[in-house]
Amino acid sequence: MAEPKLSVRNLGKTFISDRGTTVALEGVDLDIGDNEFVGLVGTSGCGKSTLLSIAAGLETQSEGEIRIDGADITGPGLDRGVVFQSYTLLPWLTAEQNVEFALRASGRSSAEAASIARDHMRLVGLTGFEKAYPAELSGGMKQRVAIARALSYRPKMLLMDEPFGALDALTRHHMQELLTGIWEQHRLTVLFITHDVEEAVYLSDRVAVMTNRPGRIKKIVPIDLPRPRRYTMAASPEFQALHREVMDAIRSESLAAAGFAEALE
Repeated sequence: MAEPKLSVRNLGKTFISDRGTTVALEGVDLDIGDNEFVGLVGTSGCGKSTLLSIAAGLETQSEGEIRIDGADITGPGLDRGVVFQSYTLLPWLTAEQNVEFALRASGRSSAEAASIARDHMRLVGLTGFEKAYPAELSGGMKQRVAIARALSYRPKMLLMDEPFGALDALTRHHMQELLTGIWEQHRLTVLFITHDVEEAVYLSDRVAVMTNRPGRIKKIVPIDLPRPRRYTMAASPEFQALHREVMDAIRSESLAAAGFAEALE
């Protein structure tokens, strides 16, 4: 791999509270290349969201290094766009104004922000809904606005934490197709957290599987499927073999956490 866009070296995170000490991450090593789409999967509580929060600059690591383009990440920045499962839209602003708000915060003029917001509403398929308020939009539409907002100021990297987890199955599939279409057209680096193994395989160039807490990178599975991706691929033997490889790696961690070591033999 060439110089990585995101570089994680021996990363650790320990939380200390009145209830005690929790080691969430320990010895995490991961490189993500320029314009690469990496899915991150693992059992619940393994530290996936903590790792993404550190990459976003919303948390600080306890040890190790995390860098983007060779520079240490020390806080939030416009070089990284973040999309969470919750839509985090401002309810008193229209869909278009939510996108404009982020652009004005990045220093764009009102006219420039309005033009870019319109372009990105069109990019995510929301032409005609620019003046709608969040309460008037479906869950999938709200998430499209969140994606448009995150992309609008041209970040170097997109960090996504279960962005489609609250959507129904059909809307989720539509959003996955929308995201792959945008990524294949515009190309940027993506770190995508999901509990859905099929989603991870469908979207990603590589899938990184984490261990139980304390989270480490257990295995990285290259997804050698052609692009553009189509959902008909999910029925192919190649897709099913990759799905099984990722699922087996997660399952072994889940069984170990439950104390069923004999099931792993």
